[in-house]
Amino acid sequence: MKSKFSKVLSVVLSVVLVISSFYLLYQVIRLNVLPTKFLFPLTIGVVVLDAIFILLLVYFSKNVVSKIVCIVLTLFICVATCMGGYYISKTQNVLSSITNVAKHAKNTVSVIVKESSSIKNKSQLNGVSVGSLRLNEQGSKKALKELSNEGIVLNQTEYDSMTALLEAFYNGEVDSIIINESSRSQILDMEAYSNFDSNTRVVYQTSYKVKNNDSATSVSDITSKPFNVLISGSDTRGGFDENGRSDVIMIATVNPKTHTILLTSVPRDFYVTTACDAGDGCMQGALDKITHTGIHGTNTTKRTVEQLLGIEINYTFKVGFDTVTELVDILGGVDVYVEPGYAVHTSYLNVNEGINHLNGEQALTFARERYSYTEGDRQRTKNQQQVLMGIVKEATKPSVITNYAAIMDTMANTFSTTMSNEEITDLIKYQLNNNPTWKMEQYMVDGTGDTLMCAELGDAASVMVPDQSTVKMAKDKINAVLAGKSSEDVK
Repeated sequence: MKSKFSKVLSVVLSVVLVISSFYLLYQVIRLNVLPTKFLFPLTIGVVVLDAIFILLLVYFSKNVVSKIVCIVLTLFICVATCMGGYYISKTQNVLSSITNVAKHAKNTVSVIVKESSSIKNKSQLNGVSVGSLRLNEQGSKKALKELSNEGIVLNQTEYDSMTALLEAFYNGEVDSIIINESSRSQILDMEAYSNFDSNTRVVYQTSYKVKNNDSATSVSDITSKPFNVLISGSDTRGGFDENGRSDVIMIATVNPKTHTILLTSVPRDFYVTTACDAGDGCMQGALDKITHTGIHGTNTTKRTVEQLLGIEINYTFKVGFDTVTELVDILGGVDVYVEPGYAVHTSYLNVNEGINHLNGEQALTFARERYSYTEGDRQRTKNQQQVLMGIVKEATKPSVITNYAAIMDTMANTFSTTMSNEEITDLIKYQLNNNPTWKMEQYMVDGTGDTLMCAELGDAASVMVPDQSTVKMAKDKINAVLAGKSSEDVK
C-alpha cells in the first residue's frame, strides 16, 4: 500500500514539476527579453533538471530518506518556478500597462464654495452665482449642463484670469467658482491663496475627456540609433490619466552605440513660447511657464520643448509624482545627498547635510521644495534628479525580489510611455547581451528670475527668463551625444 502511494505521489509531483517548469519557460518566452544565448541554455537546463528529478522520483529513490529528500527538493523547484513565472508575468503586465498610452486624457472640474458657506451640497447651488474662467470654457459648460439637467441653474460670470476669478470669489462677487482641478496647484502656488485647500470645499465634481495627441516618432532600431526621451513629471491628484502641470521636465538623450545618456533639465518656471498641435487646446504662441504646458497634455510639453531646443523628441515618459510616494515607500525609502549649506529644517521638510533616507512623502516634498533655497527652481530641479536616481538605485537592488509583485503593481500606476513594448524589450535584450557600462552626463538650462505675465494664469507670476546661451549649449550638447560624441566636449 505504501509502495503504491509512493508511486502515485511521485507521478503527481513529476506532472506538477513539468507543468510549473513549462509555465516558467512560457512566461520567459512571452516576455521576450532574454537573448538567444541565454534562452537556449535556460530551456535545456530546465528540461534536464526536470528529467533528472523525474527519474529520481519514479525509479531511483528506493529508501525512505532518499524519497523524502527528492520530494522536498521537487516541491521546492515547483514553488520556485511558479514564483518565477508569476513575477515574470507581473513584469509583462507592467510593460503592457505603461506602453498602453490612453487615447484620451481626463480633466476633472469642480464647483467650489468657501468653507464657511451655508451651501453643503449640489442641490443648494440652484440660483447661486458662480464664476468661471473663459479659458476653461469646455469644463465649465460640462459642469453647468450636468447641473442644469438636474434642475440646478447657476448664474454664471466669466473672468479672463485666475487672479480675477479668485478675487471675485473671496470678495463676495460670486458665491462659488468652477475650476479645473489641474489648476489647483497653480492656485496654491500663489502666495495670497496658499490656504485655498483649507478654506474651500468641493460641492460638485465631474470630468470630461480630451484627445491625447501624444505619439512616438520611433527610430528604426532602438538598440543602435540615438534618440531623445522627454521625461515629464506630472503633479496630478485625480489619477494617472489626468492632465496636470509638468513639475519635472528632463530630456534623456540616449546613444546606444557610445553607451551615453545625457540628462538635460529644464526648470519648471522657465519662461517659454507655448507650442502644441491642433486639438491640444493650448494658447499657441503665448508666453508662459513651461510647467503650465502639462495642463494641456504631455504632447504640448513635448512640442514646446522641441521648439525651445530645436530638437526632435522621439518618445515621452510620464511620471505621476503623487504615486511616486507609494513606490518610494514600497522600496523602503530612498537615499538623497544634501550638499553642505543646503540643509533644510522647516515644518514640512527636514533634511541634514550628507546622506538622508527619505520615505515617500518626504521624497515628494524634497523634490518639490524651492522656497528654502536661494537658487529656487534650479535647486528643486537638482533635487528631482536625486529622487529619480534614488528610485532607480533602490529598484535595481536584489532585495526588491521580496516585494516584487507590489512594486510592479505600483509601477503600473506610476509610469506611462509612448515607447512600444517591443522597443523596451529590445533595449533589455541589448543590455543583457552586451552588458554595456553607461556613461551618465547632466546639464541644466538656466536663466534669471522675473515677474511676467503668464497666459494660463492671465496674470503676472514669478518666472525664469531663459539665458539663451545655456539654451544653445543644451542644444549643442544634445546634438553632440546624438552624433556619437560626449556632451562634455561641448564648451
